[in-house]
Parts: sequence; structure tokens; C-alpha cells
Amino acid sequence: MKDDRTETIPTNLRLLLVLEAVAKAGEPVTPTEVNAGLGLPKPTIHRLFSTLLDEGFLQRDLDGRAYLPGPRMRGLAGGVLSSSRIHGARQAILKRLSATIGETCNIALPDGDAMTYLERVETEWPLRIQLPPGTRVPLYCTASGKLYLSTLGRRDLEAYLSATPLERRAPGTYTDRAALEDAIARIRVDGHATDRGEFMPDMIAVAVPIRDTNDRLLATLSFHAPTQRIDLERGLTFLPELHAAAAELAALVAA
Repeated sequence: MKDDRTETIPTNLRLLLVLEAVAKAGEPVTPTEVNAGLGLPKPTIHRLFSTLLDEGFLQRDLDGRAYLPGPRMRGLAGGVLSSSRIHGARQAILKRLSATIGETCNIALPDGDAMTYLERVETEWPLRIQLPPGTRVPLYCTASGKLYLSTLGRRDLEAYLSATPLERRAPGTYTDRAALEDAIARIRVDGHATDRGEFMPDMIAVAVPIRDTNDRLLATLSFHAPTQRIDLERGLTFLPELHAAAAELAALVAA
């Protein structure tokens, strides 16, 4: 049954409502599925999707029927996280976490077939790993990337793994698909991910999710460090601090 208000939705609000519906879905959706909640004329909903596709706010799923957020919509999400209103508070949380762990801490966003570093607070140690904001890193060999992969549905994970060559980046890189799938399954259960020298030699990382109000992964919070200073066993002892900081960061966005 249609909501009466759908008959009088202002034209300039319709695109925003479509974007909102796609974002809330958390998985690829068709125009028909979105329109079930909007009740717009069929030609209108298809025209809106076409416009958003042409402008880069949406992109087609691999099946060609469904749609998911495109690069401009993902950039919009990053802009919200970067807004001046929460920038200072976010920096304070990252600085406190970095001081507690003694290593560089990062926030990263899913960005197509990679994770993009949104913000970081550097360790004061002279030996550090240079991954400045804006750096894109692969999904399959980073803690943040594998954490994101663990949130994908079976179809989307299958599509990613089928299209991605598992090139060796460091001695610990998963180059066997079955082994990587097992690792992703463990992450799904554990609720955190690690990098055991998979992206860079002699580097470890631990990542936890920053979740939105629908309990979906919005971004990741992680730290990385050279193994000369900290091993993974010690790194995992900081999980309570990472989860607490992630909850604070999520609350900033929801406020």
C-alpha cells in the first residue's frame, strides 16, 4: 500500500530519497525494490536511477539489474566523516588511541576494490610506515580491507574474489583463494581483522569496524606497526581500546 505522501513528493527531493534508500539497503537493489517504499510512477523511478548512474552517484552491480553506491556517493560519505563539525573530536579520539598504543592509527573507507585512508595520527617514533590520507590499499592483503570483505554477502564476495588476482605483496600475503576465504570467515566470527605481514614485510596491523546506526560497516579503525617494535600477539591486547574508540567515532557520525 502506497503512502499518500508519495503522490506529492517534491521533484527536487526524489533523487535524495533514492540515494537514501540505496544507502539504507546495504546491498545492491533494483529500482523496483527501492520504489516499493516510494511509490513513484515506474518511468520516474527508472529516470531517477538513470540520472544517478550517469552522474556517478550509483553504479550497476555485476548482474546488470541492481545498483549500489557509486564513486560520488562514496565520496559523499567520506565528506560527511570529514566534516569540520566532527573533525576536531575525531582527531582527539585518534590521538588518544595512538598515544595509548604507541603506534599510528587510521580511519579508512571502502572505495570500490580498495580501502582509502581518510585520516591518521602518526606515531612519534622515527621508524614509521608512510600511508598518508588519500592512499588506496588493496582489500585482500590489509586488515581494514579483509574486515570490509567479511561484511560482504556471498554473491558480492564471490564476484570480488573471481575478479581479483591475489598478487603477492609481502611474505604473508594470501595468494591461495581458499586460504583467504577461510581467513575472511574467521574475521566474520571474531569481529576484527589482522595483517600478519601481508601488505608490507615486517608490518602488523589490527582493524575493527566503525558501524553506522544500522549496525553496518561504515569505516574501519586500525593501527599498524613495524614488527621491530610490536608483534601481533601484543597488538591484539589493544582490541578493547580499538573497539571503544570505534564506538566513540560511530557516535560522532550518528549525533
